[in-house]
Parts: sequence; structure tokens; C-alpha cells
Amino acid sequence: MTTPHTVIVTGGSAGIGADLCKHYLALGYTVISMARKAPDWSHERLVSVQVDLLDSQATQQAIEQITAQYEVSHFIHNAGVIWPNLLENVSLEELQGLTQIHLGSAIQIMQAILPSMRAKRFGRVVLMSSRGALGLQTRTAYAATKAGMMGMARTWALEFADQGITVNVVAPGPIQTPMFYDVVPSGSEREQNIAASIPVKRLGRVDDITRAVQFFSDPENSFVTGQTLYVCGGASIGTLTI
Repeated sequence: MTTPHTVIVTGGSAGIGADLCKHYLALGYTVISMARKAPDWSHERLVSVQVDLLDSQATQQAIEQITAQYEVSHFIHNAGVIWPNLLENVSLEELQGLTQIHLGSAIQIMQAILPSMRAKRFGRVVLMSSRGALGLQTRTAYAATKAGMMGMARTWALEFADQGITVNVVAPGPIQTPMFYDVVPSGSEREQNIAASIPVKRLGRVDDITRAVQFFSDPENSFVTGQTLYVCGGASIGTLTI
């Protein structure tokens, strides 16, 4: 089965991004992964575009090449990095880098794909924020840029609301991904303590996030826009120490 839909998934080579790519392929979509690395698997409808989204020039070149060949109907901005630091150790270079990957690259991609979405009067956009946007130790730059995604999404939602384009946000809590284990050692007491601190008493799985993204990106869901869904096991309404 094939559909007329084409989705860009940033950070599609691993973790949540890879699960999203496989989900959309199963729905019959053409899937474009924009990531530093190519996925370690292949599919006839999977297009791998290797690009470092921290590099604004490389990002611009990549998205121009994509839009020259494809009309994108869905955009899932999943790529991100954490770079944890206490305030006294945060550098402006880190802030600028996280601003580019979380916000700048999303703006570049959205500006490029918006004309075709407007022409078809259809689009689904999901930005991947974080429960950390509510505040978390060592997350000055990360929380600032992830919170910025929520304001940006609400603004876009208002700008595109009458054009058939919805824009929403998924904000994961601690999820069992390579990025999480870059910060928290797998199997460690710290990992166990984090899971115990979450109201539902477990860490999230990538499929928990994929289901939330699918709700927002479903072509039938045209009456939900500008919203943020925390997929965090209740951590956004309790306390969480990482």
C-alpha cells in the first residue's frame, strides 16, 4: 500500500526517529530521514539524507535538494542533543548550537516545505520538545530551546490554522534511547532511581512516543493544533530528578 504522503523525520537514524520512520513506512508513506548518520537498515521508500542539522548552511542545502524532488506533507522534528551543564559551565556556543538544531533547523525546513503544504491545503507538523522544558538541573540551554519549540509551534499553529496545516508538540519524559543512555549509564542505580521517581514507575519506550506523534500527524486529526502533549509517565505533574 502506498499513500500520497511524504514525511521528513529529523534524527531518523536511531532511537525514536528510527521507530517513527518504520511506523510511517508501514503506513505506506515515503519517508525522508535527515540525520548525521544513515539508518543501519533500508527500505524501498526510505530516503536517507545525511546532514548535520547543527550546520545551518548544510541544512539549507539538504532541504533545498529534498524539496526539489519531493512534496512533503508531514514534518516530524525529532533531532536533538542535550549537552548538560550547570549554569556556571554553560557556554554561548552550546546555547547557539542547541538553538540551531532545535529551532533554527526547524525554521529552515518548515520555510522550504510550507509552499507545497499551502498549495495542497494540508500539512502535519510535530515538534519534539521535552519534559525538561519545564526545568531540570543541568539543562539551561536544553530547557530554553525545548521550551522555545512550544512557543514556536503555537505561533505556527495560529499562522497556518486556516490553511489545513496543524502544528503540535510532543514532550517526552525519560525514554530508553541512545541519547538518554549517553547521560545516564544503562543498568545503573541512577537509571533505577529515575524510573522509581516517575509516577508510573517505569521509563518510557520509543513506541510510547511514536503513538503520540501518530495521533497529531494523522490526516484525519484536523481539529487539534497548537497543543503540547507530555508523554512522561506523569513526570510533568510530579517531580523528577535526573
